[in-house]
Amino acid sequence: MFKQYNEKIDYPFIEESVLKFWKDNKIFEKSISSRPENKPFMFYEGPPTANGRPGIHHVMARTLKDLVCRYKTLKGYRVNRKAGWDTHGLPVEIEVEKQLGIKNKSEIPEFGIEKYNSACRNSVFTYLKDWEKMTERMGYWVNLDDAYITCTNEYIESVWWSLKQLFDKGLIYKDYKIVPQCPRSETVLSSHELALGYKETKDPSVYVLMKVLDEDLSKDGDTYFLVWTTTPWTLISNVGLAVGNEIDYVKIKIEDRYFILAEARLSVIKEEYEIISKYKGAELVGKKYDQLFKYLNVDKPGFFVIEGDFVSTEDGSGIVHIAPAFGADDYEVSKKNNLPFLQPVKRNGTFTDDITDFAGQFVKDADTGIIIKLKEMGQLYRKETITHSYPFSWRFDDVPVIYYARESWFIKTTEIADKMIELNKTINWYPPEVGTGRFGNWLEENKDWALSRDRFWATPLPIWVSDDGDMIAVGSIEELKQGFVEKDGKRVSVSELENIDLHKPYVDEIYFEKNGKIYKRTPELIDVWYDSGSMPFAQFHYPFENKEWFENNFPADFICEGIDQTRGWFYTLHAISTMLFGKVAYKNILVNELILDKNGQKMSKSRGNGVDPFELFNTFGADITRWYLVTTSPPWKPTLFDREGVVEVQRKFFGTLMNTYSFFALYANVDKFTHNEELIPYEERPEIDRWIISKLGSLITEYDMLMEKYDVTKAARIVANFTIDQLSNWYVRRNRRRFWKSEVNKNKLSAYQTLYECLITIAKLASPFAPMISEEIYKNLNDTSKLENFESVHLVDFPKPTYSDPELEEKMDIAQRIVYLTRAMRAKSNLKVRLPLKKIIVALEKQKRSAVESMVNVILDEVNIKELEVLDDEASIVNKSAKANFKVIGPKYGKLVKDLGNRIKELSKEEIAKLEKDGKIEINVAGTDLTIGLEEVEILSSNIEGWLVETDNGITVAIDTELSEELIAEGYAREFVNRVQNLRKDSGLDIIDRIKILYKSDKKLVDYVQKFSEYICNETLADCIYAVDEINTTATEFEMVNFVCSIAIEKIEK
Repeated sequence: MFKQYNEKIDYPFIEESVLKFWKDNKIFEKSISSRPENKPFMFYEGPPTANGRPGIHHVMARTLKDLVCRYKTLKGYRVNRKAGWDTHGLPVEIEVEKQLGIKNKSEIPEFGIEKYNSACRNSVFTYLKDWEKMTERMGYWVNLDDAYITCTNEYIESVWWSLKQLFDKGLIYKDYKIVPQCPRSETVLSSHELALGYKETKDPSVYVLMKVLDEDLSKDGDTYFLVWTTTPWTLISNVGLAVGNEIDYVKIKIEDRYFILAEARLSVIKEEYEIISKYKGAELVGKKYDQLFKYLNVDKPGFFVIEGDFVSTEDGSGIVHIAPAFGADDYEVSKKNNLPFLQPVKRNGTFTDDITDFAGQFVKDADTGIIIKLKEMGQLYRKETITHSYPFSWRFDDVPVIYYARESWFIKTTEIADKMIELNKTINWYPPEVGTGRFGNWLEENKDWALSRDRFWATPLPIWVSDDGDMIAVGSIEELKQGFVEKDGKRVSVSELENIDLHKPYVDEIYFEKNGKIYKRTPELIDVWYDSGSMPFAQFHYPFENKEWFENNFPADFICEGIDQTRGWFYTLHAISTMLFGKVAYKNILVNELILDKNGQKMSKSRGNGVDPFELFNTFGADITRWYLVTTSPPWKPTLFDREGVVEVQRKFFGTLMNTYSFFALYANVDKFTHNEELIPYEERPEIDRWIISKLGSLITEYDMLMEKYDVTKAARIVANFTIDQLSNWYVRRNRRRFWKSEVNKNKLSAYQTLYECLITIAKLASPFAPMISEEIYKNLNDTSKLENFESVHLVDFPKPTYSDPELEEKMDIAQRIVYLTRAMRAKSNLKVRLPLKKIIVALEKQKRSAVESMVNVILDEVNIKELEVLDDEASIVNKSAKANFKVIGPKYGKLVKDLGNRIKELSKEEIAKLEKDGKIEINVAGTDLTIGLEEVEILSSNIEGWLVETDNGITVAIDTELSEELIAEGYAREFVNRVQNLRKDSGLDIIDRIKILYKSDKKLVDYVQKFSEYICNETLADCIYAVDEINTTATEFEMVNFVCSIAIEKIEK
């Protein structure tokens, strides 16, 4: 017996029972072990941080990962899936600092680095149970028991090995550079971290007057260089002004003062002015000006004009102020010109005590006060506000990045940029434009990787430095054991220590002595993104363990994360792999976009528009949530999450699938069908069975092609479309009577076997997307039939097409198009499908005529029309003429317009038909050969009277709308059948119960019903039907178009 359900299906309950079945029977483990070792498919899990709660965007990413891995398992691959946890870095530190009440980085050494890092270690898995619960509940198969953890000694040791490789290749260096820095965490940001935080913001835009000291330039009176900036706080550190050598500059007079600026930027001057002199930029180089703010003294000459090749006249004044501590260009040009260096800002972004008016203020907050002071000094020309894109810390809301001069460690990624670009071209990006565009552009603009961080909880940089600057890199714990620590004034070899922890503060206590020199570890940690980018090898503790296995299974066949990782994890994987191994880290990559609310707004707690994935799972089911996320839009386009869409998925696809299964189970159980009969050859089955099996084979082929191209949205959609449109709405609906019949014959067995094959194949194709409901359907079918020797749908082989008849598919496709067009025409004209019509005429290409003629009975049955006529063209049912679209041809053809208009008006039916088919036609006008497009012509149609006529995609349908009394009577009989069927359903009768029908209505309707009484009895399983003058109170009253009818049914006891 096949399992049957109550009318309302509890999807979450089904899923929970399937999850238990998987766990009890180790189905995940078997899905790996049952596949051959020599056919691997390597997947990398991007490590999430488990000290934050999982959200709906994690469900999206994990669904995509899971469905690809499940599909590849179906295809016979052994797909190992190792989970991972990102346990280092700022997210952990931020959480711990909140718990400990630490407000500032400087408090951490006072608190104790050992205690602080211990708190971090304890915090990393705060929400581990939530993550594991979500992972299991949504059916995401990944090995959580053997997850890699980035803070373990084994993982760090592999990271150290990789850093030593880069150090030995000369790719790691230390330099004093202007680097982007998060002032809140006081740590450097790498270029990929910086790229994560850009957003639109409003900043002051000020034009400042810097007084010229050069006598020649100021001979006419007080003269000022007009300087523009959007960072007023940097003016305190100004030491020079830059101009372009070949740029034209002017001195203008406004009232009693003189300004110098680029001639091309005179538009910034709002008052009337007079041009006094003109100069090339080169003539201004070396001219001195007065220091704007005099808080700081300088140790060398400054405050003069220099040449800068970065100066432009696209905005500002054409004169750029130079503050070497806060801009990369400024820093480089200041070194070249030996300018002084002023850095009155601490690493937390506040001014030092030297800046007496703004001491302790955050620099961006000080902008307003600085502008007021400039006004008081008479050196503010104009202040505006601009909106522009500016980088903010990617870890904190509303913390602007500042550019800051500091010593840092870097990786020379610029040296291997060309190789990265070359290798990127071999990666299959889905969608391709991310690889060539966003990621490709990022590689083209590559900057050296700012590696070091001045924090506490992360992988220490394994470089030890002597007093004279000599450096060594440590690449393993064995190498570390060659060092020593000092205890009670004595040296103790690291090899003698019981427990070695590769974190601060322990590694900072280890020293090395070589050639009489003592080496101490540089205090910095490394960028946490280097940790995650090292996971391909570090997760296996390579090269210390699993060396051969890793080398045989690298690179990954597939990775998948959000678009925000383009300049994060995707980049670090690619960069590290290129530097270490000279090859890609991944072959195929599926990128998913953001999930927004239904109005396109980003989800957040503050907006109150977030979505709790567990609530969705418990209300609708995880499979329905998964299916919705994948099918509502392609992964690489933003998903506008709408709860109503989830309801729609549950109703349309899952509702249809489960109803179709329930229909099969109901009748199969009645007939005791268990599929133990001999399989009826496809060639001997009815045409509609052969059609749906052939259509199923085409579905398998197209699905496989789409999945191989990672077009998962289309793959899921075609499964849904087949289930709803072809299987349920066409095959099952057209074959209900075959299942209703009491005798079990070859025809009925064919129907059961055909529907069974469709359902079990759909379960297999849907299993990567909806693994639990697919499992339920598969087990319901296979546990009874025992046709396949598989315990689970996730252990089966990918289905293969069993029968193919493309010609039959095409014929049915044409028939369906005619049916759908006819139904739409009837609906538009309020002609109900139950009302039979006299005649339909179909016009289409000659070569398709035989297809329609072979499907006449199918079409007539579907559209409820008595007669069908097929024509080669529509000329006899549609009169078409043409006229020129003068709006289009007027500007294009000039003097030929009049003659062309006349020629278009004379187009023959054959020419119009060719124009409609090809979209263009060649004609001769006044001796000139022209090619006329469809957009240049208006085609006018007039239909034959009394008929509805419509054309769609090469098929024209005409319907005779004249109604005879016979047709009207039959229409009412069909309405009557519909009402009786509803009564049968509502009364809870068994599908095989026979009934008696009693009804009361107007004489006209009674006549109609009696005329078709035999038809009504056959359709409703009624033994008899009586018109009565009085009817009991159990009768139900119905409105039937122009009549009211009371109907009662009674079960006939055997």
